[in-house]
Amino acid sequence: MTLGKKIEIFILAVLLCCGFLARLYRFDGPVADWHSWRQADTSAVSRNFVNNGINLLYPKFDDLSNVPSGIYDNPEGYRFVEFPLYNFFHAALYNLVGVFTLEEWGRLVSIFSSLCSAVFLYLIFSYRKQNILGIVSAFFYLFIPYNIFYSRAILPDSMMIMAVTGATYFFQLWLGEKSKQVIYFVISLLFMISALLLKPYALFFVLPIVYLAYEKFGNSVFKNWRLWFYALVSLLPLLFWRLWIQNFPAGIPASGWLLNGNGIRFRPSFFRWIFYERLTALISGYFGVIILISGILNLKQYKDRLFIATFGVSSLLYVTVFATGNVQHDYYQILIMPTVSIFFALGAIFLYRYKYKSLEVGKAILVLSLISLFVLGWNQVKDYFNINNPSIIAAGAAVDRLTPKDAKIIAIYNGDTTFLYQTKRKGWASFEKSIPEMVKMGADYLVLANPTPVDLGLGNTYQIIEKTSQYVIFKLE
Repeated sequence: MTLGKKIEIFILAVLLCCGFLARLYRFDGPVADWHSWRQADTSAVSRNFVNNGINLLYPKFDDLSNVPSGIYDNPEGYRFVEFPLYNFFHAALYNLVGVFTLEEWGRLVSIFSSLCSAVFLYLIFSYRKQNILGIVSAFFYLFIPYNIFYSRAILPDSMMIMAVTGATYFFQLWLGEKSKQVIYFVISLLFMISALLLKPYALFFVLPIVYLAYEKFGNSVFKNWRLWFYALVSLLPLLFWRLWIQNFPAGIPASGWLLNGNGIRFRPSFFRWIFYERLTALISGYFGVIILISGILNLKQYKDRLFIATFGVSSLLYVTVFATGNVQHDYYQILIMPTVSIFFALGAIFLYRYKYKSLEVGKAILVLSLISLFVLGWNQVKDYFNINNPSIIAAGAAVDRLTPKDAKIIAIYNGDTTFLYQTKRKGWASFEKSIPEMVKMGADYLVLANPTPVDLGLGNTYQIIEKTSQYVIFKLE
C-alpha cells in the first residue's frame, strides 16, 4: 500500500469518526421529533418483533385504524410497506445486545448504514482512480446538515442507500477483477435484492450499474446471460413480496398519490419546492448551492462524466416520477443525497482549483459557500431535533403506567401515530368513528394531550383515570 493510499484511508477514518459523533446529537431523544409519524410507525414494527417474536411475513405496528389504507379498518395492525429487513436488524440487535433502548438501536442501525454508504462512495470512485472525488463525496455525505439528521432517523432509507451503493461497488469489482469474481457477483446481487426490498425506489438508482455493464460489454450487454440472471434474481424477491402483501389490503398504506396525486408535477410550484425550498435552502443552506451548481456545470471536465451523470439522471427521474411525495415530504430527498454529495464534491474540487488572473477567487467562493452550507444549513434543520409537544411523552408514560398492556387506546393526534407510539399500546390516532362505535371496536381508554375545557367535558360521560395540565385519560365504558 502506497503512502498516498494510507493517507487517504486515514482521512476517511477521521471523517467517519467525526460523522459518527455528529449523528449522536440528541441520540437519546424520544421518537417525537421531525417526521416522527413515519419514524414511529417504523419503530413500532420493530417493537412488535421484540414483544411477539420476529416474523418477517407478518409485520405489525400499533395503528388499527383505516387511516393508512384509506379504506379498511386494520384490527390486526398489519404494516405492509417495505420488506421489514431494517426492522429485523433493529429488533435483533436490541434483543441480542441490549444496553441501548430500542429507539437508540434504531438510530444506530441508520447511523451505521450511513457510514457504510460514505465508504462505498469513496470506494466506487477510488476504484476508478478518482480518489479525491471519492474522499470529498464521502465528506459531503457525512456532514451536510440535512443528511446528519435524516441518516440517524429511524427510517429504512439510509439502509437502502447503503445497499444500492454497495451493490454498485461490488458490481464494479465483479466486472474488473479476474479473481473472486463469483464472490463479488453474489455480494452485489445480495445488496441489490436488499435495496429493492427495503425501498422499491431503488429501481431508479440502478442506472450507474447499467452504465458499468454497458461500459464493459458494449452492445453485447443484452446477450450476457449473467446480467439477465442478475436482473431477474434481483427483482424476484420484490415481486414475491408485492404479491404476498396483496393478501392483506388493510395493512397496505395508500401510495398512488405519491406519484402526482395533486397534479403538481412540472408546475411552477414543483420546481420551486424541489429546486429552491429543498435543494437550495434546506439541503444547501442557500449559498452552498453555488458549489452544487459549479459541480453540475463542470461535469464535462471529468473523464468519468457519463458514469457520474447516471447518478444525476437517476435522482431526477426519481424526483420527477414521485413528484407529490417529494414535494410533500422532505425526507423523500434522503435517497438523492449520494448524488447531491457527488456533485458537491465536483463543485468543491473545481472551485478549489479555479483561479482568475492568479487570484484565488475559487477558494474564496468555496470558503464562503461552505460557511453558508454548514451554518445556514444547520439553521434549517436544528429544530428538526426538537420535541415539539412534550405533553404526548408525559401522557404516553401515564397510559403505560395506568393501563393493562393489552388495552387498546385512542390517542388523538390528528391521525399521527407518534402519540399512540408513546403509549406502547395498540389503538387509534383519530376519531375515525364516534366514541361508542370505537368502544365496540375494542377501544378501552381515551387519552388527550393538552386538554381543553371541551375535552374535559367528556368527564361527564366517561370516568377520568388521571388528569393533569398536560393530559387527561378516560376509561371508556
